[in-house]
Amino acid sequence: MTLDDIRRLNIREAGSWPLLPKAVVLILIFLLIVVVGALLDWRDQLDTLDRAQTEEAKLKESYASKKAKAVNLELYVQQQREIEQSFGALLKQLPNKSEMDALLTDINQAGLGRGLQFELFKPAATEKLADFYAELPIAVKVTGNYHDMGAFASDVAQLPRIVTLNDLSINNNQGTLTMDAVAKTFRYLDEDEVAKQKRAAKDAKGKGKK
Repeated sequence: MTLDDIRRLNIREAGSWPLLPKAVVLILIFLLIVVVGALLDWRDQLDTLDRAQTEEAKLKESYASKKAKAVNLELYVQQQREIEQSFGALLKQLPNKSEMDALLTDINQAGLGRGLQFELFKPAATEKLADFYAELPIAVKVTGNYHDMGAFASDVAQLPRIVTLNDLSINNNQGTLTMDAVAKTFRYLDEDEVAKQKRAAKDAKGKGKK
C-alpha cells in the first residue's frame, strides 16, 4: 500500500479499508485509551498502591521489632527484676522520717568516737525534696588531728545509711585542725509525701501551660 493509497482513504468508509490501515488505526486507538486511562484513573490507583506498599513496609518493620521483643521477653523480665532488687537495696539505705533522729545521732557518735570535738552540728531547717526522697544538709565543724578526721570520714562512709561529706575545708590554727563540711543524708518519702510531690509537679506543669 503506497502513501497515495493512504491519503485516498475515507474515514467514512473505514469498514472497507484494507487490513493494514485498520490494524494501524486500532493500535493507535488502543494506545490512546491506555494514555487517557493512565492520566484519568490509573495514576490514582498507582499512588494508592505506593502508599499501601509503604504502609506494608512499616507494618513489617513494626512486626519484626515486636517479634524481637517477644523473643527476648523473658530476658527483659529478668532485667526488670534485677533492677527492682537493686533499687530496693538502695532504698533500704534511706531511712524514713522516724529514723532520721537516730541517723543524726550515729553521725555525731562517729565523730565523738574518734575523739573529735564538735563546734557545730546543725541540720538545715528545711529538707530539699526530690521525687521519692528528701535531702537533709547538716553543717558540721569539728576540731582534732588529721588522722582522726580521716577515720571519721571513713566511719561516716561505712554507716548503714547513705551519708556524704561535701564542701570539705580543713584549717590549721597553731597545730589545731578544724574541719568545716556539709554532711548530706537522705531519707525516702512516705506515701503521703510522694502524693503531695506529684500533685505539686502536676500543678506546676498546669500553670506552665497557661
